[in-house]
Formats: sequence, C-alpha cells, structure tokens
Amino acid sequence: MTTATSSRRLWPAVLPALVIVVIAIAGPALAPHSVDHAVGISFQAPGDGAWLGGDRLGRDVWSQLLHGGWGLLLLAAVIAGLVTGLAAVLGSLAALRPRTGAWIERAADLGMLLPPVLAILLFMLSWPESGAAGLVAISVIAGTPYSARVFAAAASGVARSGFIEAAQARGERLSYLVFRELLPNLRETLLTQLGLRFVEAMYLVSTAAFLQLPTTLGAANWAVMVRENASGILLNPAAVLAPSLAIGVLAVGVNTAVVAFGKGRRNA
Repeated sequence: MTTATSSRRLWPAVLPALVIVVIAIAGPALAPHSVDHAVGISFQAPGDGAWLGGDRLGRDVWSQLLHGGWGLLLLAAVIAGLVTGLAAVLGSLAALRPRTGAWIERAADLGMLLPPVLAILLFMLSWPESGAAGLVAISVIAGTPYSARVFAAAASGVARSGFIEAAQARGERLSYLVFRELLPNLRETLLTQLGLRFVEAMYLVSTAAFLQLPTTLGAANWAVMVRENASGILLNPAAVLAPSLAIGVLAVGVNTAVVAFGKGRRNA
C-alpha cells in the first residue's frame, strides 16, 4: 500500500478527532463572548446571537463550549501519556527480567483492586489542595497497573526472540534492551494503549470535573456545563447535549485516530 493511499484512508478516522481538538485548543480565541457573558434569560432557546442558546444563568452556551475543552484535553493527554509510558517500561522490565516481573505483576494485581474513580475520590477529598497535579498523580498511579499487565503480555514474546537474545549475549545494558530493542517492536501496542488510556483519562478527568474535584479546572469546562445545566435539559437541550457530545467525540475520536494511525504505519 502506498503512502498516499494510506493517508487517504486515515483521514476519515482522524478528521473528527482533529476538528474537536482544534476547537478545544483554539476555542477561547474563537469564542464570540466571554465565559460569563449573558445573552438572555435562563435556558434561552437557540436563536440570533446565541447559536446554542443560554445556560441556567442566561450565559452563551456556544462561548462556554469553546472555552471549556482545553483543560480537560490537556489533563487527559498528560495522564494518557504518563500511564502509557510508565506501563510500557514496567511491562518491558517484567518480560526481560522474570523475577522482577513477578513482583511487578503482583503489585499490578493489587493496584487493580482499587477502582480508579474511587481512588480519585478518596485522594481528592482528603487532599483537595493538591489540585490538578494531584488528579494527574493519582490517575497515573491508579491507571498504570492494568496497562502494565497488557504490555508485559505483549512484550513476553518479543523478549524471547533472537535479536533480543543476541543483544543480551553482547552484554547490552537493560536500558538499551528496553528502549532500543523491545519498545520499538511494540509500536502498535503502544499506540493502541495510548488511545485507550486517553479514553479512560477523559472519563476520569470529566468525572472529577463534574464533581468539581479539583476546583482548579475552573467553572467553564464541559463536564461542569453538563452538571449545572441538567435541570434545564427540557428547556434548552443544547446546554447539556453539546458538552456531552463534545466529551464523547473527543475521547472516542482521539482513540480511533490513534489506532488508525498505528494500523496505517503498519500497512505502509
């Protein structure tokens, strides 16, 4: 398959994610009004000057939608990247060093006993001053164990291959085996896990934002919009459906785009 053909097939999968990511990043500059700008009465129906109508305080839903995606996207991307990177290294170590791997797998099994949402609630309610950094830290700690098991299973077959054994016979260091020999042969697993971890991170960050934990995410984000405007969903459905759809399209779209990119590179 040629590179041009592969690229044409990638666009349908990548385009939805690209659009919503651009909106989330550039939204604040494109918003016609400030976050607190009122356009009329509470839950005003969509009309002139307000494409998506008003929220519970009569503020412009469209402007809030453009302002509300950046924080969620940034936190989810950071969490997904850290979880995937850490899990990939731990899984590779488990495959290359069976004794160390046994301890890593036991720790992963224990870590998976505590659901990530419950861990976030316990941590953020106990240390609310930790803010967004605390949310990232606990999400990484809670999300890494399962992904590490996936990488350990994927890396076990590669670790027994001839080129790894040859590198070990040459006396190469463990860091060389992990980063130069093993991980480059796990690209598709890396991309697949990155997409899945982004979906999970969006779920965790949106849940925390919905509960206003941490408050440093601010009042203008998609999850808070859903929470605050749920009471008026029959008066102006767009105030709830628009941010809900944005969260779903962003999570699923990025996952689909990452997986499609990984398959495209494999088939190129």
